[in-house]
Amino acid sequence: MRNDLAQQGFSLFFLSLWVLFIEMGMAQNTTIPVNVGVVLDFDTSFGKMGLSCIPMALSDFYASHGNYKTRLVLKTRDSRRDVVGAAAAALDLIQNEEVQAIIGPGSSMQANFLIVLGQKAQVPIISFSASSPSLSSLTSQYFIRATLNDSAQVPAIIAIFQAFEWREAVLIYVDNEYGDGIIPYMTDALQGIDVRVTYRSVISPSATDDQIGEELYKLMTMQTRVFIVHMVTPLGSRFFTKADEIGMMEEGYVWILTDGLTDLLSTLDPLVIDSMQGVLGIKPHVPRTKELENFRVRWKRKFQQDHPKDETSELNIFGLWAYDAASALAMAVEKVGATNLSFQKTNISSNSTDLDTIGVSQIGPKLLQSLLSTKFKGLSGDFQIFDGQLHPTAFQIVNVIGKGERGIGFWTPKNGIIRRLKFTNANSNTYSTSKDNLGAIVWPGEPTYFPKGWVLPVNEKKLKIGVPVKDGFSEFVKVTWDPNTNATKVTGYCIDVFDAVMGSLPYAVPYEYIPFGTPDGKPAGNYNDLIYQVFLKKYDAVVGDTTIVANRSNYVDFTLPYTESGVSMIVPIKDNKSKRAWIFLKPLTWGLWVTSACFFVFIGFVIWVLEHRINEDFRGPPSHQAGTIFWFSFSTMVFAQSKFSSLKLTSFAEMMLIFWFYFYRGENCEQLGSVCDDHMVLCGAHPHSKLHRQLDLNVNRPTAPANRYRHKRAKSERGVCRLPTRLFRSRILEKDEL
Repeated sequence: MRNDLAQQGFSLFFLSLWVLFIEMGMAQNTTIPVNVGVVLDFDTSFGKMGLSCIPMALSDFYASHGNYKTRLVLKTRDSRRDVVGAAAAALDLIQNEEVQAIIGPGSSMQANFLIVLGQKAQVPIISFSASSPSLSSLTSQYFIRATLNDSAQVPAIIAIFQAFEWREAVLIYVDNEYGDGIIPYMTDALQGIDVRVTYRSVISPSATDDQIGEELYKLMTMQTRVFIVHMVTPLGSRFFTKADEIGMMEEGYVWILTDGLTDLLSTLDPLVIDSMQGVLGIKPHVPRTKELENFRVRWKRKFQQDHPKDETSELNIFGLWAYDAASALAMAVEKVGATNLSFQKTNISSNSTDLDTIGVSQIGPKLLQSLLSTKFKGLSGDFQIFDGQLHPTAFQIVNVIGKGERGIGFWTPKNGIIRRLKFTNANSNTYSTSKDNLGAIVWPGEPTYFPKGWVLPVNEKKLKIGVPVKDGFSEFVKVTWDPNTNATKVTGYCIDVFDAVMGSLPYAVPYEYIPFGTPDGKPAGNYNDLIYQVFLKKYDAVVGDTTIVANRSNYVDFTLPYTESGVSMIVPIKDNKSKRAWIFLKPLTWGLWVTSACFFVFIGFVIWVLEHRINEDFRGPPSHQAGTIFWFSFSTMVFAQSKFSSLKLTSFAEMMLIFWFYFYRGENCEQLGSVCDDHMVLCGAHPHSKLHRQLDLNVNRPTAPANRYRHKRAKSERGVCRLPTRLFRSRILEKDEL
């Protein structure tokens, strides 16, 4: 009995398992396959990476979403590195496989024709690597760029130029759709910050090493030393190898890479990396997550199994974008469902071509809208399509050092250049372009300072600067000849000013000084003749102590004056007069003595007339009265005014005494001050003159004697000498009096 029960139990158990397997099989059969095309170059590392990332993305996606009813079925085609091959592959997928979407192609050149096919068949074309701005989604709504537009990195490069204040740039790019697309955006952005694009170097993708070297030698002869390189990896590797070979990776050069090369630095040969030391690069920032690190390990293992002969197997951002694009397409297809996967065929005539026989996908418009609304967090970061393409969140600025790259900072659209993303204030609206926010940079040649971006050109025409040849005023301009080499040397204050102005320019302007003289060192003419040479275009400019006058302004333009016109100096006067302690008597000439004596008698007489009738001190015998008059007059020189209070003077008499007191004292002080001032006169001396060194005076100092005595001679300018420049030069300097 027990055996029968056991057999029945086992029968029920196996029956349940059989029913479960049947249900699972039925559930498996309920999934709806959706054909999706993949067009890539099978024999390139880029294509191999995409062909490994896309299946892994679908495998991971459906492993975590087993309840989804749709399943993407990949139909792969090789584009054979050819535009026509990519177009033929896409046409075959749409006509024969009736794919609902195409992932690819790998290059911007191949995408052009595929976009037209996708628009005609209403099949979304999803590219994770066609980044040229010319492939704008506005031309076709069925083109989805699951990557960044190349123009998105332009503001980050502009911020670097603003940080280091470079004013010139040379654009170097590959001659194809990928290279041409970014150039208009880059040029406009550089001009917007007053950076001049001095040259555009266009290099063919099939250029030989000799052709690359010829172009590099041309760049070496230019003064600009800041180069922006925008090209693909194979050409870029040969380009920098040749640049290092001819010496263009030395001190003074600046190389900035766009993301096309920067993203693939990890895949380059170590010898190529050695030739790129000091290069700066821009690439999209990818947040480091556990999921990313886990996928990187799994991908590398799978890639080595599928391609054991490929030594270089490094995952880059394009592989991450391929992974996220496949995941986004799987989500979008699931949202739409598989209600109608057929193509509506068009009427076919006997003269129809293959393009005319292309059908129209019935779920294409819905699938497109579903893709545009898909949003999730992928391996490359936040995935969301705006205006048919991904939008940047941050770019990383890297420096090629040693065997690879090192991050030195970041750029974000909101905050500009920043050192670390995690320390950024989310509420901060400050946009910075300061180089202090970047880490330490190793420039080509490892200089201790950042390059200024230009050097003196090798073979460019120099400005001819005329300088006067003359005697005297050598402090302003002095021309000397070497008797052995016959080389000229021009020095002086005017030359120093001109050199300082030219040195402050943000770009190089080569020039040379040409003396306006005869072979024997004599002047070839006067200043008018020298200036007229500019009008005759024999000189580009004239530097010297030239005066701005009206007749010269008819022929040339003058700069603003950088020094005062005219000449003034402080010189001593030869004085043979006595310098003894009795010098205070020098103002008292015989005329002054006689005048003072007469005034003494006159004042005494006036006081006597006014006082003798009412003042007893002025009465008595005539001799007493005369003595009182003379005593009173001369007593004003030695007695204070309080001594006069004993005399009962009238108010009018007191006024006369006060007048006399101040007149005599003031006249004496004025004459004495005039004598002291006559020991030096105010003219203008050059600070390097012999006389100036002997006196050790600074006429620009507020406390200088020249400034102190200037105000004391308001009435008379006898101590001030002002001489015209030419008269001063001919009559004073030529006599070697200074």
